[in-house]
Order: sequence, then structure tokens, then C-alpha cells
Amino acid sequence: MKEVLMMKGARTVIDLCANAKKGENVLIVTDPERVSIAKVLMAALYERSIDAVMCVMPANEFDGQEPPKTVAAALLEADVVLMPVSRSISHSTAVKAALKNGARIVALSAFVEEQMYIGGILADFAKEKIVCDRFSDYFDKGSTVTITTPAGTNYTASIAGRPGNSHSGIVNKPGAYTAVPNIEANVSPVEGTSEGVLVIDGSVPNFGIGVVETPVIYKMKGGVIYEISGGKEAARLSSMSQSMNDPAVYNIAQIAIGLNPECKRVNGQMLNDHGAYGRVHIGIGTSSSLGGKVKAPLHYDVVMEKPTMIIDGKVVLKDGIPID
Repeated sequence: MKEVLMMKGARTVIDLCANAKKGENVLIVTDPERVSIAKVLMAALYERSIDAVMCVMPANEFDGQEPPKTVAAALLEADVVLMPVSRSISHSTAVKAALKNGARIVALSAFVEEQMYIGGILADFAKEKIVCDRFSDYFDKGSTVTITTPAGTNYTASIAGRPGNSHSGIVNKPGAYTAVPNIEANVSPVEGTSEGVLVIDGSVPNFGIGVVETPVIYKMKGGVIYEISGGKEAARLSSMSQSMNDPAVYNIAQIAIGLNPECKRVNGQMLNDHGAYGRVHIGIGTSSSLGGKVKAPLHYDVVMEKPTMIIDGKVVLKDGIPID
């Protein structure tokens, strides 16, 4: 009976988030682990007499990897793309090409059935878009970002000349991307400028890690992570990064503020934690999908609690509370 509950959220995704219309080419990209969600989205589209095609790809091993070539080709033919997948393909070259070609894309990475009717999906996306756009504008016009937390984060970077991205949960123009139920504003720091220490005391919502038991400590210089320490979570991340044999996996790719008031706490679910209200997450690896220049074999995010963020001397976030 979950499908009955999920239909309300599916209608929100179709009508408000994706703005899908009859006559548009709609593509659903999914994998065997998320087919149940894709089917409900397909039902909501059918209910509106909107034709759609569903591609079921093998689940990727890591977030940020490319989809199969057949999926990449289908992405280029779509006006609207919905992506309920178990591992994110949002930072892939294939998705970037589809956006450049004018597709409106809604990611539902690592989405679980309950997220279609509880939590972040209940947000007033139209109302929160105004807030998200404002924080994106802070990034767009800013030059220097500083982030501190009670746990010990002390981080600075340049964002001069980098576009702010408003991932508000709504795509209403060609080439627009968002994730649902995440609401976040983000920016890609200038390569080589990230300095200091990140203490991750919230979550690592990738690779099945979730809420951290022991804070993960990243030390960086010249925009690159040179040490990952902490407990078992840090050991796993360090080992995985080394196994990639690619220095790009140590790139600081993204600075983001979660702005969904219905995502009240971190719980290990990717798009809940990305949008968790007043938290900051840092993206690591690929930045070319966000306005940066680095393409890595993965992209993952790490979330901090109670952050304070200062942009060019202006406090925009104080102890996890957004400042108007």
C-alpha cells in the first residue's frame, strides 16, 4: 500500500519540481534497486497523459560514475529527466551533456520510498526557492568563504568568479538541474585555494556510511586533501580514495548550504542530508558539473553540524542558523 502514499510525492515531483508537460520527452533513469520509485513516477506521468520512457541501468559501484552509453544517448533526447538511482550519476559527463542540450533534470539519488511522503518532500518548494536563490546569489557575488564549527572546522577558500548554484527543488527552464527533496545553494571553490581543516561530525551520505560515529578530519592545503583521519569511517574513505589512483579524488569540489526546513536532522539519507536545514556539506572529487574544472572518478559529500559561514565579511550562517 506504500504506492498510495507515494503518489502524493510523485505528483509534487512531476507537477512542481519537474514542471513536466504533455508533449515533452520525459525520461526516467533508474536501476533495479529503485524501480519501485520509478514505477510510481511513471504512474503519476500516465495519470497526466504524459508519455515517458524508463531506462533501467545496472547500479553503479560509486557515486559520480558514468551511466552506460545507451543511457547517455537517451539523456540527450530528453526534455525532462527524472533520476531515481541508488548511486548518483548527477556529476557525470553524460548528465552535464544533457543539461547543455537543454534537458531539465531532477535527481532522486539514493531515494527511498518513505521520502516520497514524509520529510523533505513536504516542503513548500516554491516558497523556499526564494531563500535558495538568495543564498546562491551570495555565492555568485562573493570572493572569499570562511567556515568554522564547534567541532573544530576552520576552512577558507576563494569563490571569486565562480557561479552560485540554486538547487531549489524546482527546474523551470532548459538546462536546469536540481535534486529532490534536497534544497541547497552551492558553489565550487577555485582550484588550489581551499585551506585548513574540516571536521565532519554530521554524516557521509555516500558509500553506505551515513551518520558518523567518529568525526572524520580532513586536512588540506592548496585545494587538495593531504590527510584523512578519525575512526573507521575515515579509514574507509582514505582506503577507497587511495584505491582510485587518481589525485582528483582529493579535490575540494563544492561548498553547499542545506535549506530544506523539513529536513530537520541528518539521518544518512543522501538528499535529506544535503538539504538538512542549516548544515554545510563539502563536495569532494568532481567539480566540473558545478562550475569548477576537475573531473574525478567520483563525487561524494560530507556534512557538518552547527556551521558558521562568512562570505566577504558577512555572516550568512551562524551556528547552523541561516541569516537573512
